[in-house]
Amino acid sequence: MSDTVNSEALLHSFITKRLRVTTKDTRMFVGELKCTDRDANLILSRTHEYRLPKFNPEDVGRKVDLTSRFLGLVVVMGADISRIEVDEGSGLRLPVADADATMEA
Repeated sequence: MSDTVNSEALLHSFITKRLRVTTKDTRMFVGELKCTDRDANLILSRTHEYRLPKFNPEDVGRKVDLTSRFLGLVVVMGADISRIEVDEGSGLRLPVADADATMEA
């Protein structure tokens, strides 16, 4: 129970911060955290969605661009989240929470 409470407190501490949320299907959402609930569902505002391009064996070892689109206000279901990071805007990735630890009840 203590881990769940700590996970919830951690998520609540990131309200108004810009987060990078990766889902199990490899999509990535970058937006400002507005609120969360006990199931770790997140509401993000001013959100951009990024997707990896389809795998092409010829691209191995090459840089590939992510496709993106602006979504605005979105709900990301806690059950679909695999990773949550603070987006510092400098390309630096800071791990914030592991979805498995956040989802434990």
